[in-house]
Amino acid sequence: MREEVTLIGVDGGATKVSAWEISVNEENTSFTLGKNNIQKRYNQYSSFIPEFKPVDIKIQLDEMNKNINLIEDEKEHGKAYLDATADVIIELAKKCNAKKLLIGIGMPGLKTKDRRGISAIANGPRMPKYCQYIENKLEKNGIELLTPIDHLGSDADYCGLGEEFSSDGSFTNYQNSYYIGGGTGVADALKLNDKVTPFDQTKKWIAKTWEMKNDNGISMEKYTSASGIQSIYGNYANISSNELNQREIYAPQIMEFALKNNDENAKKTISEIVKALSLLFFERLTTVYFGSQNLFEFVNPNRPKLDANHPFKNTFLESIIVGQRLGDYLKNSKGKGIFYESIIEELTQIISNSKFVDDKFKNYYLKNGKFKEEIIQISKLREAPAIGAGIDAYLTFHN
Repeated sequence: MREEVTLIGVDGGATKVSAWEISVNEENTSFTLGKNNIQKRYNQYSSFIPEFKPVDIKIQLDEMNKNINLIEDEKEHGKAYLDATADVIIELAKKCNAKKLLIGIGMPGLKTKDRRGISAIANGPRMPKYCQYIENKLEKNGIELLTPIDHLGSDADYCGLGEEFSSDGSFTNYQNSYYIGGGTGVADALKLNDKVTPFDQTKKWIAKTWEMKNDNGISMEKYTSASGIQSIYGNYANISSNELNQREIYAPQIMEFALKNNDENAKKTISEIVKALSLLFFERLTTVYFGSQNLFEFVNPNRPKLDANHPFKNTFLESIIVGQRLGDYLKNSKGKGIFYESIIEELTQIISNSKFVDDKFKNYYLKNGKFKEEIIQISKLREAPAIGAGIDAYLTFHN
């Protein structure tokens, strides 16, 4: 890629959008985050509708492959998302003194047939002309693109690309690994037989975290996301989400309450999360090695059952990479005898007491009767989706 081209990765979340300059080492095709970054919250824009209600998801799914009939609130609310995205790119281009841009963008939601728009999304506005709008606004502001934006990607896939191709990525050290990132939502990624394998390609035999629910009917996403952890504590302490936000009580504070204040509600919260995460990790390890044992039910009862046979059976996952805010939470708990150590203990018990795992499986994951701590790694990529978006744009252009 010529020197005058600046690579930018954009991560569009539920409440804000971030754009990062990405540096490329073309000799070994590795990537690092540059020093320049711009972020904007959607609610900074006058078109943002605080009480926005998404179109019923059944209607959205029905219209996906037909004409998408945007309601006026969607058009208005969507403009905040689109303008924020265009503005972070424009401001970052000026900050970098960029002459020409190559852009990758990750956004939640189901994509249009051309993959350049959003045709269905659970908690936001549909934006079927997403890329076209961004390109038009960039052109009006004198921003030149090396090539039109090829497609919108998913943050989960981009986390996997970031872990594989970034100089700080954790996938590079392993041939078989699982990544889970917890922030606003949850992202899953797999590397199998030395290749990053999107979950959309493996959905017949392994499910995404948000698709699965526990015995209480709660989506496993709740135990990995920042708002989910907060809401679990709120339920125990009988405190509303609004009040928790006003008092600035989030996952890190909940851990401190358990450690320093001996807060029973905080301790119950962490205990519940430990059990859920440990079972989820066990499900990942056993599904790859043995095939699905149906340890969880699905949020969508119509989702087809998982196929117990798949091409990667008898494969040991060498690592579980934990990233984003969930990774920070786990890292900060190390050595405190809470959360991290509890997950190791819980995994030890689950594997030791399992009736279907064999000695070969136990010998791989247990050492001296204890779960091998080196299996669980903390991601070094706090902005994995953004760097992954830039990597995808680069690889798409050069391939």
